Amino acid sequence: MTTPVPVPQSPSVVPQVMAAVAADENGAPITPVNVPRTGAPANPTAAVLAARFGADVLRAEVIWGETTVFVTRDRVHDIVRFLHDEPSERYDYLVDVTAVEYRDGGRPLEVVWHLRALGHRRFLRLKVELPKRGPLWVPSVIDIYSGADWLERECFDMFGIRFEGHPDLRRLLMWEQYKEGHPLRKDFPLRGRFSRAEQLKQALAADPEARYSMEELSIADAFESLPADMKQRIAERAALGDPEESA
Repeated sequence: MTTPVPVPQSPSVVPQVMAAVAADENGAPITPVNVPRTGAPANPTAAVLAARFGADVLRAEVIWGETTVFVTRDRVHDIVRFLHDEPSERYDYLVDVTAVEYRDGGRPLEVVWHLRALGHRRFLRLKVELPKRGPLWVPSVIDIYSGADWLERECFDMFGIRFEGHPDLRRLLMWEQYKEGHPLRKDFPLRGRFSRAEQLKQALAADPEARYSMEELSIADAFESLPADMKQRIAERAALGDPEESA
């Protein structure tokens, strides 16, 4: 295991790191260009997290200008909640939830959250390391980002990681009765665990539409789950006669 590189803990370093963020002549954030592979300034959020969550922020890395912060599983939900709710951070877009397993069997499996603060033009990658022989679970963040629903299901399907608190954690890409395991794990055979004949037999026996009722597919229900500002925009476009919204 690599030697942890601690994130600066003192709040006094925050202004210094903040000054390294790319900004135009008016101080507005801009997208940085010509970023070196290493040595670029860290996303200031890394120092903010270290100051607030202390030892639960394990270390931070900056590669090609993108900051990755390693945190503990016990506090990752609190940290994501803070990043979403804190006005100075405002990470309002969950881009992806995925995992990484390395060829090196001694390295832990990593669960990864990609977050963007659109207003600040910041990208942050959060990681939690899980020992392969330990329980593979992390808390769900679906109560913070509703868009985590399918992302967590895909990660569960492909890697076997359980997202505790997810209301409907079941396979997404593979059919629900799929029995060969999790296809993106490194120990998964390229041609599957079963013979081609057995795979074909199981695939033909599956009923992928059995779990979806008409209520689950209701457009009205989907509309009600949208954020208030999005519902307002759709209603305004419908009032203006937009055929796509009136349909």
